[in-house]
Amino acid sequence: MNVQNSTVVDVENFGKAYGDFTAVQDLSFAVRPGEIVGLVGANGAGKTTTLRAIAGILRPSSGQIRMAGYDIEREPVSAKRQFAYIPDTVHAYDLLTVTEHLHFVALAYGIKDAKAKYGALLDELELADKRDQMASSLSRGMSQKLALACAFVREPQVIILDEPLTGLDPRGIRNIKQSIRRRTEKGTAFLLSSHLLHLVEALCDQVLIVHRGHKVAFGSLEEIRGGAALQAEASLEEVFFAVTEKQPAAAEQEPAEV
Repeated sequence: MNVQNSTVVDVENFGKAYGDFTAVQDLSFAVRPGEIVGLVGANGAGKTTTLRAIAGILRPSSGQIRMAGYDIEREPVSAKRQFAYIPDTVHAYDLLTVTEHLHFVALAYGIKDAKAKYGALLDELELADKRDQMASSLSRGMSQKLALACAFVREPQVIILDEPLTGLDPRGIRNIKQSIRRRTEKGTAFLLSSHLLHLVEALCDQVLIVHRGHKVAFGSLEEIRGGAALQAEASLEEVFFAVTEKQPAAAEQEPAEV
């Protein structure tokens, strides 16, 4: 990890409401260069809403979100150049090959000498033998790797991942974890959401736990354990249930997709 003093993601008092229902309320946290932050919570906790707002897909009802200093609402073009976002379901361009996807991204973002990076990226993500295949022929796991390749070729300051290991086999999971770590050593920050708590525990420097739209814990696993008065060897799963089960029940049922 190569953490600097500055921050590349700043979320201040973020809130999002859908009519009378408040999906996220008064959420604040920051991500620094070279840091991996894991966002965890039950279904409907507000994870995807938060990531989509950070990515500029949803408009906040309140608060401010900045990406490398750029306000995501006031300076959307500059802000979106600083990060790559990979949703939980990847939609590739069916009529483009794997290599053509990389070339399209490189042209769209004005990446110089991008072709020199293609081969190494395809090897790293185990896509070399599929470089000329149409995206429509790829499995879900391979489509996920292609999305990662398109993000990596840009070398953004921040990469946002919603369930990044969907459809991957154990070897693929190991390789992606290694790819993420290599990039944090160069200063890339990652914000990822996952239900795989063992992945978050093994990979992340900081953990943000959200429950019913509220932040209930944020910090290193050691810090959260201490705040919850848990033993030093308590797993993230144990920490998660200890923290969230202390929270009061919601007044009404939440939507399934939040």
